[in-house]
Amino acid sequence: MLTDLSKVRNIGISAHIDSGKTTLTERILYYTARIHAIHEVKGKDGVGAKMDSMELERERGITIQSAATFCQWPPGEKSKGVMPVPGTPIKAQHHINIIDTPGHVDFTIEVERSLRVLDGAIMVLCGVAGVQSQSYTVDRQMRRYKVPRIAFVNKLDRTGANPYRVRDQLRDKLKLHPVMIQMPIGLEDKLEGVIDLIEMVAFKFYGDNGETIERGPIPPELTEQAEKLRHEMLDNLSLVSDELTEAMLEDKVTPELIRKALREATIALKCTPVMCGSALGNKGVQLLLDGVCSYLPEPRDVENVALDLNKNEEPLVLESDPDKPLVMLAFKLEDGRYGQLTYVRVYQGQINKDDFVVNTRTGKKVKVGRLVRMHSDDKEEITNAGAGDICAIFGVDCNSGDTFTDGTVNLAMTSMFVPATVISVAVRPKDSGAEINMSKALNRFTKEDPTFRCHVDPESSETIISGMGELHLEVYIERMKREYKAEVITSPPQVAYRETISQKVDFNYTHKKQTGGSGQYGRVAGHAEPFDGEFEFVDEIRGGSIPREFIPSCEKGFKSMIAKSPRLGVPVVGLRVTIDDGQSHQVDSSDIAFQEAARGAFRDFFPRARPKILEPIMKLSVEGPAEYSGNILSTVMQRRGVVIGSTEEDGMCRVDAEVPLAEMFGYSTPLRSSTQGKAEFTMEFARYSEVPNNISEELLAKAAKAKQEAAKK
Repeated sequence: MLTDLSKVRNIGISAHIDSGKTTLTERILYYTARIHAIHEVKGKDGVGAKMDSMELERERGITIQSAATFCQWPPGEKSKGVMPVPGTPIKAQHHINIIDTPGHVDFTIEVERSLRVLDGAIMVLCGVAGVQSQSYTVDRQMRRYKVPRIAFVNKLDRTGANPYRVRDQLRDKLKLHPVMIQMPIGLEDKLEGVIDLIEMVAFKFYGDNGETIERGPIPPELTEQAEKLRHEMLDNLSLVSDELTEAMLEDKVTPELIRKALREATIALKCTPVMCGSALGNKGVQLLLDGVCSYLPEPRDVENVALDLNKNEEPLVLESDPDKPLVMLAFKLEDGRYGQLTYVRVYQGQINKDDFVVNTRTGKKVKVGRLVRMHSDDKEEITNAGAGDICAIFGVDCNSGDTFTDGTVNLAMTSMFVPATVISVAVRPKDSGAEINMSKALNRFTKEDPTFRCHVDPESSETIISGMGELHLEVYIERMKREYKAEVITSPPQVAYRETISQKVDFNYTHKKQTGGSGQYGRVAGHAEPFDGEFEFVDEIRGGSIPREFIPSCEKGFKSMIAKSPRLGVPVVGLRVTIDDGQSHQVDSSDIAFQEAARGAFRDFFPRARPKILEPIMKLSVEGPAEYSGNILSTVMQRRGVVIGSTEEDGMCRVDAEVPLAEMFGYSTPLRSSTQGKAEFTMEFARYSEVPNNISEELLAKAAKAKQEAAKK
């Protein structure tokens, strides 16, 4: 169990897909003696990076699942020649829990759930490309969970690298307050090391893997620039630290005071320390580890709030104290050969092997049979874990987001944000043998990943899977084939269209049905209008024209109709229904009668309210060499894209646009062919917008034809 929480750091490593994040994580594990050989993401040795343990990750060279590990810094006796930074302010050994997250936007839920339980983060940025499209998403996620971060500008040994431009982009594009605490010694192929602007010393890195660090004076040709950047650093820090401002006025600034001010401002989200180096070039990573220990928060520095279920969900601030009642959150699930592996963050109290814990969602008491600490796909058995720790438990059936306690308190942690899916594909097993395996795979994947959804369409009886993008679904289809021997046939991806109304209409509908015995009778009247939201039901019945017990029946009837629109069979959004009159019958009125009246009213008013079809619009960012900017713009415009920004810098261009998702399937092929494979793109959901008339007519004709064919069957 972690006893000295001041020496504990829970951090995430998040980045854009090509920032070199995985390479950086591999170096961190090497320098902290967690691994004893460095393997590249797509190295010739075929081993692959430690944190990318899945076969698909190694084949594609990308991170698909977040992976947890832990390490010690400075390294202990097992370091095998890897030395800490000479003259470092970090004397005591720190325990660092790390979660390495994916960089591709399709796997954004992995970043989301990791940041939900972490205290700090390293935001990795490419020294050439700087702030990229996924950087915006990661920044939003960090802000959502109030996670302090260090920005690490990587790849400074690449042609075109410029850390000062990246610093400016952090300020101008992400609206952060970057404080540069290092500057590089040389750039591109001349990168030798970095200068620490706090101590005003130079660090150079030698050896096969940069394990030998030389601390010395700043090269004379860089002294003036270093002095200027130090002055800028102090000016920036003085804006957020009164104590440092006073010290500057009295000329009593010390490195300790700068570090203290920087730590306090970082934890308070008032500034972002900017560090730099090259992971692949083995430069600057050890100093980054020093920065993690110096500037990112310990568990007690972060306020974690739970909801007291016994007091009407009243907020309660948890204490990182092992002697308090246990509270821990299950944030990630993995279904393996030995049963379900549940990753948990302990916020308060402690958990021991063979303890009984209570799931506050279900009220069930379960025994913790095995307690492990994860190192990618390796597991280290432990006997206990305490407040501030991240570990995993075996054999406990639960859902992602469940809270566990020791039973003495009834608390629940706040849930994480889960983005809506934007793409769907119909899948069917290739043969009868694959059917059972496909079902097992889908059950597992939907439980593990909240952004992967699966349902059976009641009309077509097709199995529909939905996700965050083409790559997201592609990976799961491939995993079905490899892990479950279930080959499936997919239909073209279906876009998640919506329907809404565009004008206010009145309705007055009577449902009347007479059969043997008592009949059904209910009348509802009111109006429907466009609404800035999903759906709202307003009850304005006065005088008891509809008895109070039947008002929920009316709401239920309307809600049952918005799940599938009459024309296209898609969800209806942006609708407010107000009922202000009606009529009931003493004998024939019932819950079913008023539900049917509401459904009939919906069928009556929906065609008259000028319904329109909405389609998902994606925020698209395409990056490539400036010489292909015309070709890139052409590919965007051909897809009904609206360009919202275009920038050119240092031979590279970026086009930001909004494009309908329906036009983006298969986009990578024409983009690569028109840019000789040198451009890449990322996209994420932006909003819903009305489809053009010609496409609306096509969709309606297609839906009508499908209904006719279904009726014939």
